[in-house]
Amino acid sequence: MEFESENLEDRALVELYTQPGHLLRRAQQISASIFHDELGQYVTPVQYAILRVLVEYPGIDQVTLAGLVAIDTSTAASVAIRLEEKGLLRRYLDPNNRRQRALYLTDAGTELLSATVPGIKRLHKRVFEGFSEEEESQFMHLLQKLVHLNNDQSRAPLAKRIQAGTKRAAPQRRGTKAAST
Repeated sequence: MEFESENLEDRALVELYTQPGHLLRRAQQISASIFHDELGQYVTPVQYAILRVLVEYPGIDQVTLAGLVAIDTSTAASVAIRLEEKGLLRRYLDPNNRRQRALYLTDAGTELLSATVPGIKRLHKRVFEGFSEEEESQFMHLLQKLVHLNNDQSRAPLAKRIQAGTKRAAPQRRGTKAAST
């Protein structure tokens, strides 16, 4: 369905609503609003993304995390601190590089992710309400293509790949040389 207007005074609006950047911004606003409705009592979209990545890559450093979530490193560090304050993750000094922090989900972080599953399903359903399965699939394919083809244009591009050996075992709670921050 296109944004149409019979009134010539609305020409500027019609032109605005044919610009992909404006529509992408509006889609992000809508998605963020629905995310807040469904999961705002738990986490923000960026916090959720960080927790999801840490499930797959326990022990990664904040720089690698930033690349995988496609956020800048200072944002990754500040969000990690907030998540640690909430008791959802732990940051340990990396004994091999004391300038880096290895990140791990806590049991509370894992439990919170489990608690978000129904909200994520509702969010998905709400975002694609009115879409056929074929339209949803096509939209997702094209959106992924747009993001992939334009990744290098981002101020915080998605990391191309994760280095081998990035997944680490959690440090032992007692007797470990990795200091908690």
